[in-house]
Amino acid sequence: MYRQEKILARYGGSVTRTTMANWLMRLSRQLQGLINLMYDHQRTGRVINADKTRIQALKEPSKAITSDKYMWVTLGGPPGQTAVLFEYDPSRSKEVPLRLFEGFSGYLQTDGYKSYDAVCRQEGITQLGCFDHVRRKFTDAQKGETKPGKKVKGNKVSKADVALGKIRKLYAIEEEIKGLTAAEKKVRRQEDSKPLLDDLHQWLQKNVTRLIPDSLTHKAMSYALNQWSKLVVYCEDGHLNISNSAAENAIRPFAVGRRNWLFADTPKGAKASATYYSLIESAKANGLEPFEYLSHILKELTYADTVEKLEQLLPWAVKASKG
Repeated sequence: MYRQEKILARYGGSVTRTTMANWLMRLSRQLQGLINLMYDHQRTGRVINADKTRIQALKEPSKAITSDKYMWVTLGGPPGQTAVLFEYDPSRSKEVPLRLFEGFSGYLQTDGYKSYDAVCRQEGITQLGCFDHVRRKFTDAQKGETKPGKKVKGNKVSKADVALGKIRKLYAIEEEIKGLTAAEKKVRRQEDSKPLLDDLHQWLQKNVTRLIPDSLTHKAMSYALNQWSKLVVYCEDGHLNISNSAAENAIRPFAVGRRNWLFADTPKGAKASATYYSLIESAKANGLEPFEYLSHILKELTYADTVEKLEQLLPWAVKASKG
C-alpha cells in the first residue's frame, strides 16, 4: 500500500495507504462467510497440513510491540479441492489448534510443536510427523561438529553422517514411488521403508546414550525418538507424505511478502491479510489466476444471498464452472 500510494501520487492521486487499509479491512469482513465455508470444506478431507510463522502486529493489546505473534496456515480438503487458509493469532498456545481443527478426525501433519497434542486427543486425530525437521536437525549437527576450516582427522564418519545416510534412503524410496497409486505406495512402504525405519529406530536407541546430552547430534537423536510414533505414520496410508513440505510451501509466499511489508499495524489488519492470503493461495492451489478469481468473487459476492450461492464462489466451484 505504501508503494501504491507513491505510484498514485505520481499520477496526481491522493489515496493514502490508511484509506486503502481501511477499505481492505472492511471488505475482509464481507468475505468472512466464504472463509468459513473453506474451513468447513477443509475438514472434510483426509489430511490437513499445518504450520505457523511469526508476524509483527504493532498494536496488539495483549502483547508488547516487539513480541512475536503468529500467522497459522492450514492446507487440506478433498482431492482436487484444496483450501489453503491463514489465521492470525497473537498466541501459539494449544487453544489455537483446538479452534482450527475442531470437528476434524483425519490425519494432521505438523512439526513437533506440542500445541497440537491437545486437539488430537480431543478430536481423535492421528498425528503425522515430518522427516524434513529430523533431517534438518541432523544437518545442523553435521555442520556444527567441525569448526570451519578444520579437517576431521582420518575423515571419520560422524553419527550425524550415519543418520543422514539412513534418512536419505527413505527419501530415495519416496522419489521412486511418487508416480504410483496410493495403494501401491502403501505396499512399497511396508516392504521397503518399514525395515529401514526399524533399523534407524534401533540405531538411534543404541547411540543416543553414547553422546553428550548438550551436543547437537544428541538433540537431533532425542527429537527423532520423541517424535517416532508420529514419524512412521506415513507408512500406514499411501495418501500421506514423509514430510510436511506442503504446509511449508503454502506459508512461503507469506514469509517472502513479510520481507517487504515487514509488519501489520493492527490485529484487524493482520486478520484482513490472512483473509486475502487465504483466497489468493487457495486460488493458486486450484489452478486459478488469483486476480481473475478475486475479480469474479467481488463482482458476485453482492448477489450471494444464500449458502448455496456462496458455495459457488469457492475456488474449486469457480474452476468447475469454467470447465
